[in-house]
Amino acid sequence: MTTTPAIELTGLTKSYGDHAVLSGVDLSVAPGTVLALLGANGSGKTTTVKILSTLLRTDGGTATVHGHDVATAHGEVRASISLTGQFAAVDEVLTGRENLVLVAKLRHLDDAGGIADELLARFELADAAGRRVATWSGGMRRRLDIAMSLIGDPPVLFLDEPTTGLDPQSRIEVWATVRELVGQGTTVLLTTQYLDEAEHLADRIAILHEGRIIAEGTLAELQQLLPPAEVEYVEKQPTLEDVFLAIVGHDGSSEQEADR
Repeated sequence: MTTTPAIELTGLTKSYGDHAVLSGVDLSVAPGTVLALLGANGSGKTTTVKILSTLLRTDGGTATVHGHDVATAHGEVRASISLTGQFAAVDEVLTGRENLVLVAKLRHLDDAGGIADELLARFELADAAGRRVATWSGGMRRRLDIAMSLIGDPPVLFLDEPTTGLDPQSRIEVWATVRELVGQGTTVLLTTQYLDEAEHLADRIAILHEGRIIAEGTLAELQQLLPPAEVEYVEKQPTLEDVFLAIVGHDGSSEQEADR
């Protein structure tokens, strides 16, 4: 596996008017891994994803995705990535198979039908392929959304709060899908407000607070930032939630603005 980072940010800054959202973000994501980007509302998570996916220009600093500069190589970056937002971007009037065929044709790929059938089988959606997506469950729609994002085999996938609003079983289905993708070499940048999701999926975790990365490492490394608690004489390791709240504080004073 190459040692060149799949995603690299150096001194990234972004402001809206006189409000600084990013104040010098440094971050590196190794290929074929999951990095979970955690932060309260307004911390800059979505802004970071928008910059990396060329939807928003940075004010300063540099960012590369799959070796391409997001400021000067828009086309190369977009060819290397796919983005799945907080809500499934599927057409509910179409069937599952029609959604996939449509995206394959928009990407000018040969054998759109074959690509659709392969993805339906891969994501265990073949039995529902001919049904309108409006009849599908939330978990099935999210899996279809991720399947659509993989058409063209992008090496880097941005998942911006992918399980928002899903029931527990649907969340588990999405987690299994993400693990499979990473096992096949896809690099994933995951933003989430569910700390258990980061614990289950992430190889490394970064905490974004007031526009800066204030902690980054594996779950075990972050747990070392807090001493273990003793409950009835049994040593208890701090959870990721304990670490997150201890680092960013409990008062929520910096959460007044919604994440942009």
